Amino acid sequence: MDLKRETALVAACCATILLAGTAQAAHPLITDDAGTMGTGNTLVEFNGQYDHDNYEGVKTKTHELEVAVTYGLTEAVDFVVAVPYTAWSTRSEEDGKLSADGIGDTSMEFKWRFYEQDGLSLAVKPGMSLPTGDDDEGLGAGKATYQLYFVGTQEVGPWAFHLNLAYIRGNNTADERDNLWHASLASDFALTKGLHLVANIGTERNPAKGEDTHPAFVLGGVIYSLTDFCDVDFGAKAGLNQAEPDYSLLAGVAFTF
Repeated sequence: MDLKRETALVAACCATILLAGTAQAAHPLITDDAGTMGTGNTLVEFNGQYDHDNYEGVKTKTHELEVAVTYGLTEAVDFVVAVPYTAWSTRSEEDGKLSADGIGDTSMEFKWRFYEQDGLSLAVKPGMSLPTGDDDEGLGAGKATYQLYFVGTQEVGPWAFHLNLAYIRGNNTADERDNLWHASLASDFALTKGLHLVANIGTERNPAKGEDTHPAFVLGGVIYSLTDFCDVDFGAKAGLNQAEPDYSLLAGVAFTF
């Protein structure tokens, strides 16, 4: 496998991480819920993710730490900004070891919950990312990208179910597809007052041109409330096909003010 192909694979992997990160779900879920913070409330999250992949003799490892802040502008409208720091490395017999690290693309979003009745909540979430990451190093898209998410949540007793459907205008300098889509489902079960079990499944269009296998994943995890103002979470994600990293480990901590 040549150097250009390896770099393209890494860029696609990082792009998938960055696009997934813009969802701002209740970590470790990828799928967002339709809830909002409420006027004047703030959520600060520190989320980490490790991806491991071994494909056609190329071993890829990616580490990411993201800081995200959500602020309730009104009872039904949130503003979200997130900045990731990413480090990746690949190793192959042909090209040896390649690596890079640095700030990724900064994302900004608004979430508007426009419907809420009988346990059903619906929201839309427009957003964009700014090219703050070095695209030559596979740390960003190199151009501003845009996305629009539809978010639905249905609560039934201790259960909550979430649906995300999205269109992503993935402008980039890596000669990858511009028009992307995302679809995912998640469930959240309140085992006790402070302990939630979560599960997630989803897919999105492969950004690599000519690739018809679209990344798909399944995820499981837990969210535990240490206090009324602090949650910690852990999760594991497995790829359902070769287009998704073999496995990922996720952990995070969130503070509400």
